Amino acid sequence: MKSPVSQLLWLAHQVGRESLGLVQLAEGNVSARIDADRFVVKAAGSVLGTLTPDEVIECHTGRILSLLETPLMDVSELDRALLEARVNPHAKAPSSESAFHSLLLQLEGIQFVAHCAPTACLQILCSRMGEAFAEQRIYPEQVSDCGAISVYVPYADPGSPLAREIQGRVALFMRRGNAPLPRLILLQNRGIIAIGATPQAVLTTLLAAEKSAQVFVGTAALGGPAVLKPGQVQRIEQPSGQAPRPRFLKQ
Repeated sequence: MKSPVSQLLWLAHQVGRESLGLVQLAEGNVSARIDADRFVVKAAGSVLGTLTPDEVIECHTGRILSLLETPLMDVSELDRALLEARVNPHAKAPSSESAFHSLLLQLEGIQFVAHCAPTACLQILCSRMGEAFAEQRIYPEQVSDCGAISVYVPYADPGSPLAREIQGRVALFMRRGNAPLPRLILLQNRGIIAIGATPQAVLTTLLAAEKSAQVFVGTAALGGPAVLKPGQVQRIEQPSGQAPRPRFLKQ
């Protein structure tokens, strides 16, 4: 069985492929759960497409999660807290967005998280149509790969404010019974987050989200999208009452 680090490197290299257009330069970050007490995350300032093992930083989950319970920190305080959360004190600094990674990796069944800001998705999330994109589905594979509905998170400052906003919006999503867990989280003016049990599932969701965004933007020139009806979405998500069968890319 491949280690979480090797799987995370595969995911990072796929998300960072220039031909996919999901990230540019040092954009984006990825993480993986090791166990209940530890996770690994991309180092701050590193490039996903060329990520190396020494740029995968192991952190204490509890120390990162504690940032959500403390008063708002300035940048220097946050940087110091992130450094103190490293398992290896000589490792590079973890991503400044480690707080929301640690939070999402605590959800049952979630082993991998990826965040990026592909162009078409960002066009929508920087417009007034972000919430509509989160709630509407326009073709069957969007349902299969992104879920029947996505979490929409209003803009929040980086670090613990963003993590707290994500925490609240995901909890609301689950209380409303939309699904046991979301697959796709949309961040206003910031980008998208995909979560899943495997790196392949996470990559599938990212690619499907960007394709869906391209279709959504394209329909704007043709009078707007022909949105699937709720009953149609439900039948796609759970055909004949069976569990949903999302398509996953193979490694």
